[in-house]
Amino acid sequence: MNNKPKYNLFKNTKYALSGLFHVLKTENSFKLELLFAIFIIISIIVIDVSFTNKLILLVTGVLVLIVELLNSAIENVVDLVTKEYAPLAKTAKDIGSTAVMFCISLHIICWIMVILYA
Repeated sequence: MNNKPKYNLFKNTKYALSGLFHVLKTENSFKLELLFAIFIIISIIVIDVSFTNKLILLVTGVLVLIVELLNSAIENVVDLVTKEYAPLAKTAKDIGSTAVMFCISLHIICWIMVILYA
């Protein structure tokens, strides 16, 4: 069964924006991380470090948002499959949260390294 529509740049962009608006309406974690991202981007612009260091901070900051989006997708799929408590469903959600935690930790470590060694 193939329910995948034919590729269309405009329709695919519409789907992506639809997903973004859904996440902005429903996911508090993403909204909070997006708010932090605004301040982080301003800080990256202001901080006096090399372009490479700024790029590392920007990439790891955006990576946090990307991983949070993937975590939200995992949580939605798990909720679609079962509303009842299931150990594997909990594990899937916990692993997604761990990925976000690791990504945030990586971003913080990059900030520390840039500040201490730049």
